[in-house]
Amino acid sequence: MPVKGYRGMRYLKFAIFCLNLIIADLITELSLFLCVHDKETHIFRSNLFKESKVCTMIKLTINHQEHSIDASPDMPLLWALRDVVGLTGTKFGCGMAQCGACTVHLNGEAVRSCVTLLSRAAGQEVVTIEGLSPNSDHPLQRAWIEEDVPQCGYCQSGQIMAAAVLLRENPQPTDTDIDNAMSGNICRCGTYPRIRKAIHRAAELQKEGGNK
Repeated sequence: MPVKGYRGMRYLKFAIFCLNLIIADLITELSLFLCVHDKETHIFRSNLFKESKVCTMIKLTINHQEHSIDASPDMPLLWALRDVVGLTGTKFGCGMAQCGACTVHLNGEAVRSCVTLLSRAAGQEVVTIEGLSPNSDHPLQRAWIEEDVPQCGYCQSGQIMAAAVLLRENPQPTDTDIDNAMSGNICRCGTYPRIRKAIHRAAELQKEGGNK
């Protein structure tokens, strides 16, 4: 039976995501087996990005602060953020840019940090969930709390970062606008109705002057 409609596409994407997740789990187990434990970074993906690669000092701005990272240019931005800088709000979901859990902003655009190389971010402005607002009072963060959106919460930082770009480009989105913009962010708990409701609420707060 052919898959029809938005809901059908959601189910199809979820099935593909589950398959990718199984593969990603195997890759993660292998990478953890190869890891070198480091006192400062706890679990550092070093055999892949330190010993076998030529490291260099890469400068970039993360959440309005300048950082110099001594790592391979081929290291995914996700691991630089989590393991080197210590910003763990950005999550590893699939490692294949399929789920959106690792979404951050690169020069204002939503990117998947699991496949974005550190070299691409060199000299650029990166914003993570920790830097979205100074006091966690961005309209989206406030709306997420009001609508009690998260269930397990694992994907929610990526959801919020994707939604932030949507509201910047379209301050009054329709349901269709939201569904289209958020279709690349998977929630295994199925909180899509609450996500949509929270984005509408954030749009109201933003219109009222809530974007501080």
